Amino acid sequence: MNDATHEIQREFEQAQKARTNGNEGQARVCARRAAGIAIRDYLLRNGIRPPSRSAHDLLNLIKESAPLPPDLKRVADHLTLRVTEEVKLPIEADLIAESKALCEWLMNQEDKF
Repeated sequence: MNDATHEIQREFEQAQKARTNGNEGQARVCARRAAGIAIRDYLLRNGIRPPSRSAHDLLNLIKESAPLPPDLKRVADHLTLRVTEEVKLPIEADLIAESKALCEWLMNQEDKF
C-alpha cells in the first residue's frame, strides 16, 4: 500500500465515524478529501503536477479532462454539488460509497491522462 492508499483509507474511516455520529456534512468533506487524494496520486503517476491542493478543484479538473466513465463523471459532479440552505445535498446520494468507487477506479488506472 502506498501513502495515498493509507491517506484515502484514513479519510474513509473518518467519514464513517462522522456519519455514525450524525455529522453527514463532515462525512461529505472526508469523502471529497479522499477523492482529492486519489486524483492527486493519479495525476502524479501520469507525470502531471496537480494544479491545486483543493479536492474541489481537482474534481472539476478530472471530470472535465480525464477519461472517466460516465458513471464516475456523475460521481465527480455529486462530490462538487453545493448543499442547500438546510445543509443537505440537493440529490439522494451516498457520497462515501460513490467516492470509494471513484477512488478505486483512479487508483487502479494505468491509462494516460
